[in-house]
Amino acid sequence: MSSKLKVTLKRGLAGKRQEHRATARALGLRRTGQSVIKEDRPEIRGMIQKIRHLVDFEEISE
Repeated sequence: MSSKLKVTLKRGLAGKRQEHRATARALGLRRTGQSVIKEDRPEIRGMIQKIRHLVDFEEISE
């Protein structure tokens, strides 16, 4: 049983650092309030950690 993460962009990207905007885009987040489901992997956790002030996330299991 694999775990997944639901990541939601809670703050807009306008005026944020290019590095943070690129990380949000790499996660598939483009608009405020948009959510994506990602595999729970160290790479994804690191991306979330980098922009933790812009996103909410929760673990979901299948």
